[in-house]
Amino acid sequence: MNKYLIIAGAFLMQLGIFSCTEKNKKETTTTVETLTNPEEVAETSDSTVESQKNPADFVPKGYVIFDTIYGDLNKDGAEDCAIVIKGTDKSKVIKDDYRGQLDRNRRGIIVLFNKNNSYELAVKNYDCFSSENEDGGVYFAPELSVEIKNNKLHIHYGHGRYGYWEYTFRFQNSDFELIGYDSSSNRGPVVETEVSINFLTRKKITNENTNKEDEGGDEVFEKTETKISKSKLFKLSEIKDFDELEVSQ
Repeated sequence: MNKYLIIAGAFLMQLGIFSCTEKNKKETTTTVETLTNPEEVAETSDSTVESQKNPADFVPKGYVIFDTIYGDLNKDGAEDCAIVIKGTDKSKVIKDDYRGQLDRNRRGIIVLFNKNNSYELAVKNYDCFSSENEDGGVYFAPELSVEIKNNKLHIHYGHGRYGYWEYTFRFQNSDFELIGYDSSSNRGPVVETEVSINFLTRKKITNENTNKEDEGGDEVFEKTETKISKSKLFKLSEIKDFDELEVSQ
């Protein structure tokens, strides 16, 4: 009886060892398959690329360079770079009955810092600007331009005789934050209203032309100063659409 018990025990031990061995083989195989997944490896390698000699190397697949602007953005004396990019999706190219073929691909911006004759990514936002071919109603659509001035990034929309609006960004808190906004609402050569907002002091200044009906006369402005309630600064990387950006609250 003891003999059969011993044999049975030995058999069960072998069976347990065999089961554990098979389980370990399966677990090992699963781990190897996960580590060799090509998509996961590709994502890891792409995320480590932060420095390039050529600014164009930062342009993602499916985009082209629309404009390139140089200037010092972080007060180190080196020429930094801002690239306005544009999508190349063929489905976004439409045919208008009056204006012909229009490329409605959205635009974005990539800001690079010049570090030891190489460029490092500071901020990216691939789709925050509408295309240059949007409908302008009775007039043409506002024209986007980007400028680096006084170590700040200026995003300007010019609307011809209807005026302009401009956003001023400064690099701080690991992003470009909106610190200023200026606009002018015009009727032909006559300025009707000017607005200037300082988001650091939360101060809004409005200059209202009280003589706007007299196109040939002098502009007479009445100044009003108010406080805005918004305290959190907009970050360039987080703005989804400048056309929908409300800054005056």
